[in-house]
Amino acid sequence: MTSHQTTQTMKPATAAKKLGVYLEATPAEFQEGVVSRAELSALQADPPQWLQELRRNGPHPRPVVASKLGISISGLARGGITEALTTEQIEALKAESPEWLQKERATQAEVRKEAVRIKEKNAERGDQQR
Repeated sequence: MTSHQTTQTMKPATAAKKLGVYLEATPAEFQEGVVSRAELSALQADPPQWLQELRRNGPHPRPVVASKLGISISGLARGGITEALTTEQIEALKAESPEWLQKERATQAEVRKEAVRIKEKNAERGDQQR
């Protein structure tokens, strides 16, 4: 019995998510086709000009915007940010530092602190059980 390997492909939306770019800002041929795993790896290893430009200047998808602002995606929504933003818009938001952004950053800092505390507590518990 011979096994023939089929090429795994993904929808453009999935590929854009894995590349960390906003799908609507990608070239039409990327949006309309399918992307194989090999093509995705090639894009990640040697990004073409359009991909480098998107990663540098945006528009960026919400997970990237949230990360660049140091807040959660939910925090973006609470702040009224529902669309993709460019790097310039993100920098302007950081410079403006509205009250909602300061509050969300503080919340995110608390969440991170709590995660570290829980991790340390679990590690300590694991040491005591040995």
